[in-house]
Amino acid sequence: MSKKNALYCQSGGVTAVINATACGVIEAARKNPEVGTVFGAKNGIIGVLREHLVDTAQHSDAEIAALRHTPGGAFGSCRYKLKDMETQRAEYERLIEVFKAHNIGYFLYNGGGDSSDTAFKVSQMAKAKGLDVTCIGVPKTIDNDLPVTDTCPGFGTTAKYIATSVMEASLDVESMAESSTKVFIMEVMGRHAGWIAAAGGLAGQTHDEPPQIILFPEIPFDQQAFLQRVKWSVENHGYCSVVVSEGVRNQDGRFLADAGTTDAFGHAQLGGVASVIASMVRDELGYKYHYAISDYLQRSARHLASATDLEQAYAVGVKALELAVEGRNSVMPVIKRLQDDPYQWEIAVAELKDLANVEKMLPRDYITEDGFGITEACRRYLQPLIQGEAYPPYKANGLPDYVRLSQQLTPQKLPAFNI
Repeated sequence: MSKKNALYCQSGGVTAVINATACGVIEAARKNPEVGTVFGAKNGIIGVLREHLVDTAQHSDAEIAALRHTPGGAFGSCRYKLKDMETQRAEYERLIEVFKAHNIGYFLYNGGGDSSDTAFKVSQMAKAKGLDVTCIGVPKTIDNDLPVTDTCPGFGTTAKYIATSVMEASLDVESMAESSTKVFIMEVMGRHAGWIAAAGGLAGQTHDEPPQIILFPEIPFDQQAFLQRVKWSVENHGYCSVVVSEGVRNQDGRFLADAGTTDAFGHAQLGGVASVIASMVRDELGYKYHYAISDYLQRSARHLASATDLEQAYAVGVKALELAVEGRNSVMPVIKRLQDDPYQWEIAVAELKDLANVEKMLPRDYITEDGFGITEACRRYLQPLIQGEAYPPYKANGLPDYVRLSQQLTPQKLPAFNI
């Protein structure tokens, strides 16, 4: 009987190190005699349904190795939520057809909370239909909101980028504050959990150092208290740096930046909270301000990768492939912290049912009593995750030497499927 093939998918918002996980999966598979072909699905589960599969055998060892230092999603990602089997019977039947047509025995789905739900549903489908397919979730999210795991691959690099950017921008505004800008606001991602916003707090060693204010989704926004803190900072330090999470809500629970639209997962479409905050500063205090929305920059900044994050991203890819071959169905490799200083960790295994659609919020004891900063406990948690530098190689033109894999698809064996 021929060897079973592996199918790897990237899902949700990509990270600066998700391709390092792909590298780990493919390199581990190439060393494992039990694995045949490794397919990458073009654009996640959508690519599986469309039978758009990329045979990674066409890529050299050097190209696969280069994924380790390349940001973005090498195979393309997607935001597509699988519902239950009764509601989307056609989609699940199509998955079965694709798995059978390409002898897929190992299915690895690399993503965050919603993606864990997809991986779990596919594992349940395989079990219900008697398919010999091992389904493994592979962790990834800059939001750091997956439960069970100590941290999520992708977060450490984003945290390093945000902390560095806040530090650098604050030096800039401090220089200009006497006769120009007095308030700088940086908007970061984080719909419900304030992990990325908290990372901005690493830019300073004390609560009075920049950022003087962090606005977390976990703390209801108090406009009066916020403006008082801004005024105090300007009067005492000459300027104020603010980090605000996109998911900040008012006292009634409504997002300050709710655009009134939703994404493919049904989440409120956010973005632009920095301008809302800036308008308050202008209208109520009259200070000159600047704001920045870090947006895709915070999740693609491979030039400033955390070496710890990169190592963990690669390790979960290797472990995911090993778990698949071992037949450990419906599980995910996760990071287990052994100690803070020096930071030590290992790979553990969690059940997908414990990760799907569950968000890990920033603990209240990680936030200062006034709600505007991080505590020492939070600092102890965050600090190891940004340690070490893992710069990409650079070309003669001074730019990073990133790889773009060929997207040539393997010949289709099934009729077209519209999605």
